[in-house]
Amino acid sequence: MQGSKLYVGNLGYSVTNQQLQDLFSTYGQVRQVNIIEGKGFGFVEMSNAKEAESAKAALDGTEFEGRVMKVDEARPPKDRPKKRFPRY
Repeated sequence: MQGSKLYVGNLGYSVTNQQLQDLFSTYGQVRQVNIIEGKGFGFVEMSNAKEAESAKAALDGTEFEGRVMKVDEARPPKDRPKKRFPRY
C-alpha cells in the first residue's frame, strides 16, 4: 500500500465520523475522517501507510453497525469534465 488514505464503503447512513475515528484508531493515529453524507461511504486518513495497511487488513469484510464494510486504499479523484450549461 502506498498511501495512508482509505476508502470505507457499505456504511450505514447513521454512522458518524466519531464512530469511524474510534474504530480505526485501534490500528494507529487517525488524521482525518470524512463520511460522504447520504452516500454510505467515506474516507479515513491514517498517519502513515503501514497503519493504513494494518487497518485495511483487519477491517475489510468485517461487520460494523449491522453492515459488512469494504475497506480499500483510496484512489485519487478522477478529472471530471466541466459542466456546460446552455446559454439562453
